[in-house]
Parts: sequence; C-alpha cells; structure tokens
Amino acid sequence: MMKTTNPLKEENVPLVEINNLKKSFGSNQVLKGFNLKLYPNENVVILGKSGSGKSVLIKCLVGLNDIDEGEVKVIGRSIPDMERDELDIIRSEVGFLFQGSALYDSMTVRENLLFPLRRHPERMKGQNEDELVLSALRSVGLEHTLELMPAELSGGMKRRIALARMLILKPKIILYDEPTSGLDPITSNEIIKLMFSIQKELNTASLIITHDMDCARVISSRIIVLQDGINYAEGTYDDLSRSEDPKVKAFFKEIQIF
Repeated sequence: MMKTTNPLKEENVPLVEINNLKKSFGSNQVLKGFNLKLYPNENVVILGKSGSGKSVLIKCLVGLNDIDEGEVKVIGRSIPDMERDELDIIRSEVGFLFQGSALYDSMTVRENLLFPLRRHPERMKGQNEDELVLSALRSVGLEHTLELMPAELSGGMKRRIALARMLILKPKIILYDEPTSGLDPITSNEIIKLMFSIQKELNTASLIITHDMDCARVISSRIIVLQDGINYAEGTYDDLSRSEDPKVKAFFKEIQIF
C-alpha cells in the first residue's frame, strides 16, 4: 500500500497557513475560525459533510472569496492583501483539479493545455510550448489525444487531461476537489496513482477534498475534519478511524442496510 510521509513540521515552513478564518454569507456563518497548515510534500485531506464549507475554504485560499476575518497565507504571502496582478502570479503556483474537470468544450486537448501557458508565458522559460504540451500528456499516458475534443473523451480521460493541464505550470501546491468523484474503482485507482506520481515528480503539497474514504486512506498524510465551521478533528487516517467521537466516527462507519 502506498503511503506518503508526513514531514517533520518544525523543520519546514508551511506553504499554506490559515488562521482563525471566518466567512459568512448573510446570516449563514460557514467558517467560524478554521485553522490549517500545509507543509511541503504533504497530502492533507479535508473531510466534511455537504454544505460544511469545504468549497468556500478553497475559494478563500485562492482569493475567489473575500474573507471576513482571519489570515490566509500562500507561499508566505497574504492572499487578502494582494492586488489582482499579484493574485494571478500566486495562482500560477497553485494547481486546481476541478470536480468536473472543467475542460473547455470548444477547445481541443492541445488548446486546453496551451491555455494556462499563454496566460503565464513567463513560466515557459524559453521552452517550446508544443514540447511542454506533449510532455504533460505523456505524464498521464494520453499523448494520443492531442487533437481530440473533450466530447470524445471518457470521464476518466477528462480527469487525466485536467491533471495534465494543471501540471503544465509545475505548481508548488495542488488543490484537488473530489478527484475520484463519478469514476469507477479501476479509474479511481489510476487517478490516485497519478496523484502520487505528481507529488514525487514535482515535490508538491496537496490539499484534497474528498468523500472517497478509500482515497483518503491511501493518499493522506493527515486528515482534517471540517465540522461546525472549524477544524474539528485532525490526525492520520488510522488515528481518526479509531475515534469514539460520534461526529468523527460517522465518516468511518460502514453503511448498514436494514
């Protein structure tokens, strides 16, 4: 079984640091003082029920949602204090795998991968864009799809193309939003293996939102339970799976049909 190592935190500076994060929408207080540190080479899984604030948390992290109170730092920079141009630079260091893959339907696979390169030409460093595209596709085993349209791809292929598009800028941090959602078990395992390969190749740190407990068990260095707007519980999969707290135990309980 593949497992990532949990680095010695006292010897590392966190790539992501969130302190006392609060965010409301009208009278609905979603995040009520959430805290998180993500260290280099770490895979942190966020568990939470639907509507618990996981997506809000991710949007605050990349500056898509303004925060009400607290601190959000990415690679040592305060996200709320940044201007748009500064945010764009930081976002180029953060890869995002959307739950629905979010490929552009009107673009070929090649054009989808070229899109982030052309938005951030400084990241090419004199390299040939076609070679970068082919290299990214090769890393997910789909170089033969270069001129295909998204409609011609299976769900698993779309997820892998989205991974390739994310990889092309070689981000330091990757945010995965339900990376195995809607996929069959074999394809899910392939995606998890790719996530490990990406971490090994790029030395990334990853924040993973998932309801897939098999994915959480295999991929996580740590798990944080987002409950009642805070980081309610934290630990390894094995630690939390032994918890007697009903709010934590609910995530690890086997489904029983009566």
